[in-house]
Amino acid sequence: MSTRSDTPRLSIVIPVYNEPEWIGRCVADAVTAVQNSQFAADAELVVVDDGSDQPTKDVLGALSPGIRLRLIDQENRGRFAAREAGIRAAEGQLVLLLDARVSVAPDSLQFVASSLDHERLPVWNGHVEIEVDRNPYARFWRTITYASWRDYLANPRTTSFGLEEYDRYPKGTTCFIAPRDALLRALGEFGSLYEDSRFSNDDTVLIRSIAAEQRINISPGFACRYRSRDSLGRFVSHSYHRGTVFLDGFGRRGTRFFPVVVAFFPVSIAMIAIALKRPRSVIRLVAAEPIAAAVFAVTMRRSLRDVVAFSLLSVPFTAAYCAGIWRGALMAARARAQR
Repeated sequence: MSTRSDTPRLSIVIPVYNEPEWIGRCVADAVTAVQNSQFAADAELVVVDDGSDQPTKDVLGALSPGIRLRLIDQENRGRFAAREAGIRAAEGQLVLLLDARVSVAPDSLQFVASSLDHERLPVWNGHVEIEVDRNPYARFWRTITYASWRDYLANPRTTSFGLEEYDRYPKGTTCFIAPRDALLRALGEFGSLYEDSRFSNDDTVLIRSIAAEQRINISPGFACRYRSRDSLGRFVSHSYHRGTVFLDGFGRRGTRFFPVVVAFFPVSIAMIAIALKRPRSVIRLVAAEPIAAAVFAVTMRRSLRDVVAFSLLSVPFTAAYCAGIWRGALMAARARAQR
């Protein structure tokens, strides 16, 4: 792929924690996308190992991607800290953030390069396709994702959004490209409800700061595939973590889901009181939840397999996610008291 002399340099930052199965694939697919694009001449890859296990370290040590590679090791401090380390170490004017479970599409970076406005470097959020083959947990998350961001996902297209529409569009540092300067400013403005950054919402809060400066583009032309957890234990653990992260991202005035957060606590306290007083009524509610979940998935026009997965996994998800929100509330209260 030929390059233009005025094409900005691209740095790809990938935080990784215990992903020996997928990090090699993630890197290989990212390099393919680079080589298919105008960024090929001097792109670099920055992989931040966030205190991974030995199998992951072995895979990282064997990487030979064909473009400049830098490995950064740190003790386990969470994805936000790993991303920050990678962004600060990056030398490119543009930074592509990727998760280790993500494969960027082969032509995605050329799509971005071909749409460059050299007067102002762009911000692009990846169009994420969740890989669902033989994975009911991925089908569950695909249904959740579709319901949350239906405005875009019902009609994927090349468009953009700012602060006014911010909570109506999918966004995340799973696959996200932005000027390094904008990311550094967002890091400087970043604030969490928690003291421990391992539980911080590094997607919604970080990108909101960037959206205040310039509109964020999204398109199926800049796409990636995401691989979800594939076991019940990992699904429950991930749901618990996502509940905590959700509170950090949306437990703030002015966000789309802030009213939901406010209502959650009195409603859940009432449910606990009812459970203690009338346990049979709670059992009936739990038994009814899969039916309600199936009806909801049908109204979202999901496939039969998606409906079944969403129904069967609704109870463990609700329990873990709600517990995660309560954990977040306790962590936020502790952090506020310490401050």
